[in-house]
Amino acid sequence: MHCTSCAMSIDGDLEDTKGVKKAKTNYAKSTTEVEFDPEQVSVEHLCKVIASTGYKASSNDPATP
Repeated sequence: MHCTSCAMSIDGDLEDTKGVKKAKTNYAKSTTEVEFDPEQVSVEHLCKVIASTGYKASSNDPATP
């Protein structure tokens, strides 16, 4: 991640996604925590939203393939 503006961009794009309640990107750790409704949005879609900002994303949730 290049700067804190990048982190803010990721958060904004995620929070504009239907089903996302909250997104918090940690610039120093290059991580994002997302609070979302799995009935409305999938982890795969959230990863695609992050990818659209130019970054790779993956889930650390063992329940997610």
